[in-house]
Amino acid sequence: MEHLSFTYEGGHPEVQASIVVGVVASGNLEVMIEPTEDATCRITVHTPARGFDAVWSAVLGDFFERAKLGGVRISINDVGATPAVVSLRLDQAVETFRGGDAR
Repeated sequence: MEHLSFTYEGGHPEVQASIVVGVVASGNLEVMIEPTEDATCRITVHTPARGFDAVWSAVLGDFFERAKLGGVRISINDVGATPAVVSLRLDQAVETFRGGDAR
């Protein structure tokens, strides 16, 4: 199992309740967003797919530029999702976190 960590600065803190979206099943992933006390956006990825650090970095960097979340910890439990699915699930998680219902 690969464990990757990314930290982004300069986001906008948003105090919301913790949320979980998605399912950990074949070819999919689960995203959990939790508020934290600091202003950073910390993302941890747990995935069985080794050697995709650069892909994860690109997808999560793009996500951060769109969402600009700060004061959050995001945990991603991946089971082989494609980059497009990762982006869609992250967008769904942010919308849910911000009070919308993208389920």
